[in-house]
Amino acid sequence: MLATLLLLGGGLLDQLPKGPASPPRASGDWLLHRADAKAQAWASDARTVVLSNGLVARTFVVEPDVACIGFDDLVSERALLRAIEPEARAVVDGVEVRVGGMLSNADRAYLRPADVAKLELDPAALHCTAVRTGTIPAPFEWKRVRHAAELPWPPPGTRLTFVFEGALTFEVHYDLYDGLPLVSKSVEIVNSGPKPVRIDTLEVERLAFVEAEGTVEPQEHWRRPDLHVESDFAFHGMSNVSADVTNRWLPDPRYGTQVSYALATPCLLVSSYPVGPAATLAKAERFTSYRVHELVLDGSERERNGLAQRRMYRTLAPWVTENPLMMHVRDARPEAVKVAIDQCAAVGFEMAILSFGSGFDIENRNLENLARAQELVAYARERGVELGSYSLLASRSVAPEHDVLDRETLKPGKAYFGNSPCLESAWGRDYFAHLRSFYASSGFRVLEHDGSYPGDTCASTSHPGHVGFEDSQWRQFEAIRRFYGWCRGEGIFLNVPDWYFLNGSNKTGMGYRETNWSLPRSEQLLHARQNIFDGTWTKAPSMGWMFVPLTEYHGGGAAATLEPLSEHLADYERHLATNLGAGVQACWRGPRLFDTDTTRELVAKWVTWFKRHRRVLESDLVHVRRADGRDLDGWLHVDPLGDERALAMVFNPLDVERTRELEFPLYYAGLEGTVRVSERDGSEREVVLDGRSRVRLELTLPPHGFTWLTFRAR
Repeated sequence: MLATLLLLGGGLLDQLPKGPASPPRASGDWLLHRADAKAQAWASDARTVVLSNGLVARTFVVEPDVACIGFDDLVSERALLRAIEPEARAVVDGVEVRVGGMLSNADRAYLRPADVAKLELDPAALHCTAVRTGTIPAPFEWKRVRHAAELPWPPPGTRLTFVFEGALTFEVHYDLYDGLPLVSKSVEIVNSGPKPVRIDTLEVERLAFVEAEGTVEPQEHWRRPDLHVESDFAFHGMSNVSADVTNRWLPDPRYGTQVSYALATPCLLVSSYPVGPAATLAKAERFTSYRVHELVLDGSERERNGLAQRRMYRTLAPWVTENPLMMHVRDARPEAVKVAIDQCAAVGFEMAILSFGSGFDIENRNLENLARAQELVAYARERGVELGSYSLLASRSVAPEHDVLDRETLKPGKAYFGNSPCLESAWGRDYFAHLRSFYASSGFRVLEHDGSYPGDTCASTSHPGHVGFEDSQWRQFEAIRRFYGWCRGEGIFLNVPDWYFLNGSNKTGMGYRETNWSLPRSEQLLHARQNIFDGTWTKAPSMGWMFVPLTEYHGGGAAATLEPLSEHLADYERHLATNLGAGVQACWRGPRLFDTDTTRELVAKWVTWFKRHRRVLESDLVHVRRADGRDLDGWLHVDPLGDERALAMVFNPLDVERTRELEFPLYYAGLEGTVRVSERDGSEREVVLDGRSRVRLELTLPPHGFTWLTFRAR
């Protein structure tokens, strides 16, 4: 709950606790320990408020108006901000509205105390009338129904809100989280006037950052400031980079003293809607923007920066730690599904999906289809297995009157996937209503939502959910966001091949090309380890799925498939060791998981092994050596708060025995000095780490063999 801190006749900050002008730095490495980095807001004097957790700080003056005068990396002791910008900007009914910020004639290369003292009120801007603090609210509920990390929801931290009043009321929210250098920002707009208004465009964030490099000549690729920026208004892409549509690093032409002769240095961060939103607000109606998340990167090391991003996802979207073992059932006949469920239960798999090509159609509204699903759900529940299905959303045509229309031609056919239905057409609204009803009635608890909304705009003026082109993207995104939020609140697991984590999805692809699963089995395994190695730089292992074609997939014949399973046990085991040894769940696609008792025992053995080491396997992955088919390769899981501090997986892709010394970096496992190590869960021995918490160990692996090492504190 927010508490207003404006007192009649008093200052904006009168009720804030008093604190230091320079925020204290938290002790220890925040990536290793749950440090004393608690987010707090305080008044450092009568006109200055500080929001800090000891890792990062944002500082604001509130008189004569609100302006951000500091964005500081406390870990590296760096000032990141160099000039003043408005708190938000919008175009409302064709007129620009600036929110807060102040005017300055100072050099935009730096922001000195003397420059702050000379800031002047912007008479054309909305002015701050109140300051509030409170806890960070949850955007939706998370119903915990399966194994996941024990993480709080909503994440603990402090929200600082500035209120700006005029014909419209703008509430600018800053959320600072406990324990990591992450600030999130969002804007809410309330129509305070008597007539409807339209929010044509909205800029949520504009920051004049210190440039990462200065060069005189123009260049194609510029180094960016040490900041990872990501919003929850994102679509189409299996990575945060490809899905980012709101955040841009732009030149700052007002920065006249920069080194770039053409004033072309990309040092101005702007976060805004790419289209619209063109949201019409009736009297007293409220519009809530997306959240933009700004993660300060305190170093240049790729692994450390990746670990920071993974911590961010676990904080903002802790459901990504749900990581069930899943089977893709390719035959939806009840007798075939029951066989698959029985096999899942027999080996310890936790989830079965009626996959694409299985013959199950979730859009079939025949009551017999629902009754069949209910019967299978009851059968699966008795055996401790969750059941669900596949549904294709975009990448298809429904009907000309329901498909997205191109702005120029007013015809379908030019969507991102060629054709796609508009989510705010009558069909789109009915589709989501049916999915909610079917899942609520059937008991299905997993949805593989293929071709999720890719950001299409729609020029139709007859669809019930949007007025025209300008509001079509925002309205469609709101439809998919609300649905995924509902799924999260119902405990429905979401496999979505797009970057919807911050809106409730659990997994996307780890990073693979589907046709690679038609390659010979040995090549599939190399590609799998490369995909896992590359995909876990910014994703936690539980955030990405892999694939194992138990039966033929995209061709390839007998050389590419594992069936008959009992005839390819060695390759089957390598797939199990690769995926489970990475803490990554694969889509095991086929009619069965085993065909003989020997095969069943093999799968059950690896599932048991995975569950025994589950905590460390689902923790962060540190990269040791990428698979190249020429030498040993592997990775290292680290968990500085666990009993098993680290677990390394090492593979030999060669046709001959290979002996090699590998280096294992154990700093992020929280280990130093002497540690205990065991191979393949055998007896432990002690080894001594060097001053940087590294150890070199010699390993000998047989042809196409693998091994694992576990590390514990002494």
